[in-house]
Amino acid sequence: MPTTTIRIEDELKARVAAVAERAGKTAHAFILDAITQTVEQAEQDNAFHALGTERWQAIQATGQTVPWDEAKAYLAARAQGEPVSKPAARKFSN
Repeated sequence: MPTTTIRIEDELKARVAAVAERAGKTAHAFILDAITQTVEQAEQDNAFHALGTERWQAIQATGQTVPWDEAKAYLAARAQGEPVSKPAARKFSN
């Protein structure tokens, strides 16, 4: 495994060491976990934005979408565990 060097201020290094010790980890393991979590969050954010862009492009191309009041009612019913049919998409109008 290759090595990467990072430079951090002494205060942050001490904070990392203290938090890592309380978590029962080495500072190295704590830093790796933090980097992993940050990368995973950035990847999820990017995927979320890509999906939103894809769906917006589909709405623009087809002109079809589900009105918010119907989508909201559908999601509320699903959250309550109620059996409910998906609302049908139709032409978008302002």
